[in-house]
Amino acid sequence: MLLFIDSKSGVPIYDQIYTQIRQLIVNGTLHEDEMLPSIRSLAKELRISVITTKRAYEELEKDGFVYTVPAKGCFVAHQNVEQIREDMLRKIEEHLAEIVGLAKSCGLTKEELTAMLTMEMEES
Repeated sequence: MLLFIDSKSGVPIYDQIYTQIRQLIVNGTLHEDEMLPSIRSLAKELRISVITTKRAYEELEKDGFVYTVPAKGCFVAHQNVEQIREDMLRKIEEHLAEIVGLAKSCGLTKEELTAMLTMEMEES
């Protein structure tokens, strides 16, 4: 499992791990009941604290993305991918409504806003 830590991003490392593993689960790269690396081995691989890795795994478990089997490890939990996608789409719509409101308040046209969105998507 390839994870990348950006120590200059300002995003906490545990959150970067959480986000990347969640994305791997949602997009189907990690499958149901697939075992994740142990907390210690992932910490060693990423050269970070075991406590940081443990926190990321705990957050993933709390949010239902993984489950832990004592003395065995962490595994990918069953996901309702369609429900997760719907939740993400709802969040996107909420953010878009806020963006449109901001754009209107400073006189941005639909074309200018579309150009900004296109540029942002191409950069990331």
